[in-house]
Amino acid sequence: MNRILLVCCAAAFFMKGAHAQEETPAYLDESRPLEVRIADALSRMTVEEKVRLSYAQGKFSSPGCPRLGIPELWYSDGPHGVRAEINWNDWGYAGWTSDSCTAFPALTCLAATWNTELSARYGKALGEEAVYRGKDVQLGPGVNIYRTPLNGRNFEYMGEDPYLAGEMCVPYIQELQKNGVAACVKHYALNNQELWRGHIDVELSDRALYEIYLPAFKAAVERGGAWSVMGAYNKVRGTHAAHNKLLNNEILKGEWGFDGCVVTDWGAAHDTYEAAMYGLDLEMGSYTNGLTSESEFGYDDYYLGKAYLKMIKDGKIPMEVVDDKAARVLRLIFRTSMNRSKPFGSLCTEAHYQAAYDVAVEGTVLLKNGNGKKQKGLLPVRPGAYRRILVVGDNATRNLMLGGGSSELKVKDFISPLEGLRKEFGEVEYAQGYAAGRPMYGQVDVVPQELTDSLRLDAVEKAADADLVIYIGGLNKNHLQDCEAGDRISYNLPFGQDELIRSLLEVNKNMVVVLLSGNAVAMPWLDDVPSVVQTWYLGTITGKALADVLSGDANPSGKLPFTYPVKLEDCPAHHFDALCYPGDSIREVYKEDILVGYRWYDTKGVKPLFPFGYGLSYTSFEYGKARLSSDKMSASGRIELSCTVKNTGSAAGKETVQLYVGDEKCSVLRPVKELKAFRKIRLEPGEEKTVTFAVTPDMLKFFDDKKHEWSAEPGKFKLYVGASSADIRSEAEFVYRP
Repeated sequence: MNRILLVCCAAAFFMKGAHAQEETPAYLDESRPLEVRIADALSRMTVEEKVRLSYAQGKFSSPGCPRLGIPELWYSDGPHGVRAEINWNDWGYAGWTSDSCTAFPALTCLAATWNTELSARYGKALGEEAVYRGKDVQLGPGVNIYRTPLNGRNFEYMGEDPYLAGEMCVPYIQELQKNGVAACVKHYALNNQELWRGHIDVELSDRALYEIYLPAFKAAVERGGAWSVMGAYNKVRGTHAAHNKLLNNEILKGEWGFDGCVVTDWGAAHDTYEAAMYGLDLEMGSYTNGLTSESEFGYDDYYLGKAYLKMIKDGKIPMEVVDDKAARVLRLIFRTSMNRSKPFGSLCTEAHYQAAYDVAVEGTVLLKNGNGKKQKGLLPVRPGAYRRILVVGDNATRNLMLGGGSSELKVKDFISPLEGLRKEFGEVEYAQGYAAGRPMYGQVDVVPQELTDSLRLDAVEKAADADLVIYIGGLNKNHLQDCEAGDRISYNLPFGQDELIRSLLEVNKNMVVVLLSGNAVAMPWLDDVPSVVQTWYLGTITGKALADVLSGDANPSGKLPFTYPVKLEDCPAHHFDALCYPGDSIREVYKEDILVGYRWYDTKGVKPLFPFGYGLSYTSFEYGKARLSSDKMSASGRIELSCTVKNTGSAAGKETVQLYVGDEKCSVLRPVKELKAFRKIRLEPGEEKTVTFAVTPDMLKFFDDKKHEWSAEPGKFKLYVGASSADIRSEAEFVYRP
């Protein structure tokens, strides 16, 4: 039954029915306070009806309470777009013709914009598409921390720094939920690899948990106001994350005061008593492997199904636990599917495409453009500057919305890189160069060596006659690449791309390398390539955005949201033994502790290939001296840091000014510096602006695991203003006296 009709019928029954003894029930009256409505609904429900709220009725749906006119919930995969419709009771696509969407750039790209206003536009557009498609819960954003470049799901997350991820997810969530669609922030928590994700048991210190892996989730809940959170597959300290007492009861619902709903990742529940008592509210996808295999079990066989009901009737589960679960699901329903004030939404509009384009352009990172000495950069490529342009690479024509697991999208429109470049530069020759196989989940499509050799030979022959080679490669959404349920097996480019790039350079030095990926990769050819661009999975508008950046119609302003190590062993997760990554298949110990990403490289003196926060421009920026409003701060005070930034080049551009804080002397190990603020500004040639940051005592604190509280010790602190974590332009010091 149509959900609006269901609610209206229920209202009519209570108002005019033969047994009606009251006015419109409070739970149906949207003018009443939310908690009053929830309490009223609970008072009318049987135990069986309360239990039935807590587990699925279909692959992407969970029930309401039909007797009371309370509608069901509909969920959709995809932090980057609304996924195509899945069959009611299996993982096959339903084959609709009305379930396409706008594919927005992957969240790595959004993070690389360092632009919170763009994050808000992204969330708004995604929410409009979700509500148009009849969705109540959008499964995203992902805010797990980038711990290793081998994680197959890094492209769905927002980088290695908890502050950056937190700042970027908050406006996304806020604007998404204004459409009456719940964000389901994932994967809570410590789902930092896909290998053995269903059972790997993560061990780490409280400091690492609170300082690195939880802050983005906390920001999503406390500042973003997220209505739901997805429990992860993995274990944490011996218990599965989806029903983990520490994560759910003590931290999420206790310390953070989360009033929303904890939903399992599909198939992430494993125990009825733990699910009941340790904070799981809604169970989805049990007895599947998360994406493909099915089971003969029915929905009532779920852990929160008849086994849960029996435990309640046997007195093993207190009624306050039952009521709390049911209240949280009702709260989610009232905020979404039963919200008659939400807008109608829209799909694939010009505004949505513009938002996707702006994110794609601002997230694209210019890694190299000459070396300032003998090697001259080739970008931007002005139309007409080269007579014969050759584009090489499988990713130039590949639809990178296909594959990857649950983030796969069915797009209404798609502009490939080759299509975009041909529109910008006219007739452009193309050579595939390498074969990457079909988009596949869970297995690899083996490419014959004869085909690999033939494609390479063809590309090299064409490159010898070209004036400019634009190489478009990287990773893709196949298994063991950027894909759910498996990690990469090598830090190098796959499919023989390193060898192909070397072969092309032997016949033509005029080469621009464009990498499309959600992860860092090794670049053994970097010194010999004049210009390198890192871009991401850019979605619907890929070709237009990429062509505009390469031609100079748009000035790249992206900054890396994670560090690129020279070699895999330089990455902190790979510095120790296999127990640190990937674990022994049973347990894993985070031995790098709080020194994740640039914190490790700075503190240990390891030089990265490209540092966190790095990104070039077609113009240049000059920073002035950092100035403080005071050289002393108290526990109740704050100081301001200001710094001028001037565009000293000939093109308009955007620069992200980054503020890092370092504790000069502390009783515990602290990183050399940590990101605490950033500001993205636009400057015309010759224009100068002053950027001001408020520095507060909270920016100085570390998590004291002995006292279980955040603390800042008195002493000297240093402020670093930079264009990246390794490119510090100015410093200032002050003394903290609480």
